[in-house]
Amino acid sequence: MVTIYFIRHGQSEANLQGIIQGHAEFPLSDLGKKQASLVGQWMANVQLDEIFSSDLQRAMITAEEIGQYQSVSVKPWDIVREVGLGPLEGKTRKQMYEEFPTLKPHALLTSGINGTESIDAVTTRCAYLVKQLTTDYDNKTVAVISHGGFIGIMLMYLIGGDEWHMLKRPFVIGNTGITKVELDDEGNAKLHYTNRMDHLRDDSKSSAVLY
Repeated sequence: MVTIYFIRHGQSEANLQGIIQGHAEFPLSDLGKKQASLVGQWMANVQLDEIFSSDLQRAMITAEEIGQYQSVSVKPWDIVREVGLGPLEGKTRKQMYEEFPTLKPHALLTSGINGTESIDAVTTRCAYLVKQLTTDYDNKTVAVISHGGFIGIMLMYLIGGDEWHMLKRPFVIGNTGITKVELDDEGNAKLHYTNRMDHLRDDSKSSAVLY
């Protein structure tokens, strides 16, 4: 059994401006830096054996705040990057819908638009992550600092397997929202909670980006 804390990065400048990121790099906003500090302090109460982070800077900076209170260093891992959105990256929703009028609001991560990461590719990443965590980290507690889109898909994959994309995405993942999951040796999941945000005060919360 491996215990995993999936944590979304703090608010980025793109989040603040309503810009879709995907693999594009944007720094944390001032609020995002505050959120990262607060989630690091909250996670100090959990003894982590490993800290993995998306290699995108908004996640790495959040992970480093968590690492300050732990005895292990942050390991960048591109397998937990955000879903690649190719030509949609760096645009507001208004700009996306003007350029791609057939794009539906609920299909952003699975649009199939040329240049975006395919469903099969994301599924392969999810399967690989489950295999690696259950194989190499039995009886360990790990943190995975990632992104709202990928964490939501990961949770759907744990419920629906390869057919995760047939589900209507039920998960809202806010900036620095914490999700606790246990995986047994066969990859069966127990969700303790999702998007826990009680480490944030009212003046440090931000609107969740809905994918």
